Amino acid sequence: MDGRPVSGRWFEELEVGLEVRHAITRTITETDNVWFSALTMNPAPMHLDEEFAAKSEFGARIVNSLFTLGLLIGITVHELTMGTTVANLGFSTVSFPAPLFHGDTLSASSRVLTARASSSRPTQGVVEFEHTGYNQHGEVAARCRRAALMHRRPAAD
Repeated sequence: MDGRPVSGRWFEELEVGLEVRHAITRTITETDNVWFSALTMNPAPMHLDEEFAAKSEFGARIVNSLFTLGLLIGITVHELTMGTTVANLGFSTVSFPAPLFHGDTLSASSRVLTARASSSRPTQGVVEFEHTGYNQHGEVAARCRRAALMHRRPAAD
């Protein structure tokens, strides 16, 4: 490795069935939601217009789902992939069973679904994670499957 901090898990540590309840949580602010929606050019009134959203079935603006997804993945980095991942390979089965609102706090858990050695990269392996995000009431707000190319533990370790 190149001396970068490592707090994530090596491929060999990511056994199928491993479950991690992540320590980091994050309260979502109005600024987060408005800023992210503006940066991504998403003008949906459900994210930006309080008067419109107040008349919706939700009664208030909801958090942009792509912000929720990004935050969910970000929460998992320190304990799973910090310094040990090569690249994300893809996302699948993304769902948002319950909306998040300004002031909600997101927590996360992860489970290793599959893990296999790379046939073309002997120092790496492919891991499929299922990440689940919860609001402060324990309701599932987001879930996704993510495939990642992970480093194997270096020989010197």
